[in-house]
Amino acid sequence: MSIVVAKTAGFCYGVKRAVNEVYDRALKKEEHIATLGKLIHNRQVVEDLEKMGVKAYDCVEDVPEGVRLVIRTHGVAKDVIEKIEKKNISYVDLTCPFVEKIHKIVKEYYEKGYKIVIIGDGNHPEVQGINGWCNNEGIIVYSCDEAILDKISEKRVCIVAQTTINRENFEQVIQFIKKTCQGAVVFDTICNATKDRQSETLHLAEESDIMIVVGGKESSNTRKLYEISRKRCPLTFHIETFEDLPQNINYKNKKIGITAGASTPSRIIEEVFTVMDEMTRNEQGMDFAQMIEESIKTLNTGDVVTGTVVEVRNNEVIVDLGFKSDGILAADQLTDDPYLKPSDIVKVGDQIDVFIVGVNDAEGKTVLSRKRLVAMENWKKIKEAYESKTILEGKVIQVVKGGVIALTEGNKVFIPARQASERFIQDLSTLLNANVKFRIIELDEKRKRVIGSVRSVLEEERKGLEEKFWASAEVGKEYTGTVKSVTAFGAFVDIGGVDGLVHISELSWSKIKHPSEIVKEGDVLTVYIKDINKETKKIALGYKKQEDNPWLVAQAKYNVGDVVSCKIVRMVPFGAFAEIIPNVDGLIHISQISDKRIGKPEDVLSIGQVVDAKITDLNWENKKISLSIKALIAPAAEAAEEAHEEAAEESIQEQE
Repeated sequence: MSIVVAKTAGFCYGVKRAVNEVYDRALKKEEHIATLGKLIHNRQVVEDLEKMGVKAYDCVEDVPEGVRLVIRTHGVAKDVIEKIEKKNISYVDLTCPFVEKIHKIVKEYYEKGYKIVIIGDGNHPEVQGINGWCNNEGIIVYSCDEAILDKISEKRVCIVAQTTINRENFEQVIQFIKKTCQGAVVFDTICNATKDRQSETLHLAEESDIMIVVGGKESSNTRKLYEISRKRCPLTFHIETFEDLPQNINYKNKKIGITAGASTPSRIIEEVFTVMDEMTRNEQGMDFAQMIEESIKTLNTGDVVTGTVVEVRNNEVIVDLGFKSDGILAADQLTDDPYLKPSDIVKVGDQIDVFIVGVNDAEGKTVLSRKRLVAMENWKKIKEAYESKTILEGKVIQVVKGGVIALTEGNKVFIPARQASERFIQDLSTLLNANVKFRIIELDEKRKRVIGSVRSVLEEERKGLEEKFWASAEVGKEYTGTVKSVTAFGAFVDIGGVDGLVHISELSWSKIKHPSEIVKEGDVLTVYIKDINKETKKIALGYKKQEDNPWLVAQAKYNVGDVVSCKIVRMVPFGAFAEIIPNVDGLIHISQISDKRIGKPEDVLSIGQVVDAKITDLNWENKKISLSIKALIAPAAEAAEEAHEEAAEESIQEQE
C-alpha cells in the first residue's frame, strides 16, 4: 500500500490567519472574543473555541456590549460593517484578502452602473457578503440555468466568482452567460489556493484507488473537492474525523490519496492517519504513523532544504520542496543583481538549496530565499577576508545615500562615498554596474553590516606603482598615461601610479586659451618626462612632438633671399608681423614696408592683407625672421626705368 497526501491539504492562508488570531486572543483572556457566524466550517474547531469562551452570533443585533467581534474569512456585506460601527462594537476584520478583493471589484463596478453577476452558492456566507457590496442587487448563478440567463439583459455586466467555486463549473457558467452578454467583464476570483487544491485533487484522484477527503460537511470548498475527486475515483469518501473512516474497505495494496479542505486543521488529518495505522500496515513494515510523519511533514522558518525547480517565471521561481506546499522564490530573493532574470540563473529540473523565510504566504505558498542562504554560507568568508584584510572583488549594484552598494560572495557591502575612489566623485551613479576591488574595513556581525573601501586598495596599488616608477624614472622617458584632471594651467596625467603635469604651453604648438581645447578627462596620451624632482615628487611632462615644431618646419623650407607670400597678422609702431606658415611670423620693419617714408604701418598695410615679401635675415636660434616689401619694390622700379630707356632708344633709331 502507498499513501500520497496532497501538498495543499489543510488550512489555507485566510483560514489559518483567522484561527490563529482568535486562538491567540482567547488564550490571553484579555478580552471577551466573539465571532459573527461560525469562524470556519469545521465543527471540531468551533466546539473547541466555544469551550474557550468564544461564542458565535448569527447577527449584529445579538452581539452584546463589551465584546471584541471577529469578522471571519468569508467577509460580510457593507451594511453589516455599518451596523457594527453604529453600535460602537469593537471588531477585528479577518476577511480573507481574496474575498476583500472581490468586495472592491463589486463596489467599483456597481457604482459604474454595471449589473453584478456572482457565480456561487447563494446560501454561502461569502456570496451573501459579496452581494452586500452591490446593494444586494447582484444576480447569483450556480449553474447553467436558462431562467437565470433570462434575467441578465444588461450590456454592461461584471462577473465575479465565489473563491471556492469549482473551476470547471465556473468556466461552464461563463461560457453560458457569454451567449447573451458578449461584452461582459469577467474576473476570475477563484482563490489561488483553491485553484491549486482542486487541480491537485483532480490529478491525485486519477492516480489513486481510494481517495479520502477530510473536512467539515458544511465546508463548501471541501464538498467541491469531494465532487471533483469522485468523478475520477469512485471510491472517494468525505469524512470529518477519523470516526467517519469506512471500516469495510481493504486498504492493503491500494494507492490511497488524501486531501483536505481549507478549513481542516492538520490535527484532524493526523488523527485520521493514526486510526488508519491501527487498521493495517504496509508491506514494507512502515506503519501509517511513519507515513504520516513523512507525508505531512511541515516546514519551519529558518529551515534549509533542497528543492527542485519546477517552473521559472519572469519574476519568480516555483520550487518543489517535497513537502505539503511548493515554495516561491522571488527574483529579488534569488539574486541581488537587478540585471539578471531568474531564467539566467536556474532552469527547470535544477536542484537548489533554499532558506525558508516564511510558511504559507497570502497565496498559501512557502516563501523562500536563495540569496539569504548564499549570504549565510559566505559570511564566514567575509569574516575571514576582514580578519586577513584580503582584497575582494564585487559589482556595484546600487547607489544609496552616502555611498554605493557592492555585491560580493552573496553579501551586500556598503562603500561610503569617501571610500569609493581616491578622488571625490560628484556623481556616484558613474560607478553603477562597475566591477571594483575593495577591502573590508568594518564588520558588524550582529547586524550583518559590512563596510568596504575601494580607496584603500587603490592607494595600496598606487603606492606599489609609485615605487616601481621612481626606481626607473628619468628625463626623456616616454609613457602612455590617462588624463586625470584638467585645470586652467595644464592637465594632470597618470603615468602609472603617479601624476605628472603637462603645462598648457606643452599641449600645443599653437596658442590656446585653455587646456580643454586639446584634452579632456579620460584621454590617453603619449607623454615624456621633461623635468623631474625626486625630492618634491614633481614631474613636468612634455606632449608636443619636436618634429611638429613649426620653426623646424620653416628652417627646413626657407632661406635668406626667398620671396614668400605672407599674411599681415599684427601691427606695432615699428612695423608689421606677417604669418609665413601657421605659428611662424616674420617682422616687416616700418622702413621695409615702402620705398617712401611712411608715418605708421597702417598707412600702407591692413590686418589680413596678403603681401609678397623677401626674407632678408634668419635667426633660427632666437626664432626671428626679417622680411622686406621694399626690397621687392626697388628692383621692380629699376626694371621699369630700364624698359623705358630701351623703348626711347628704339624710337630714336626708327626716326633716323
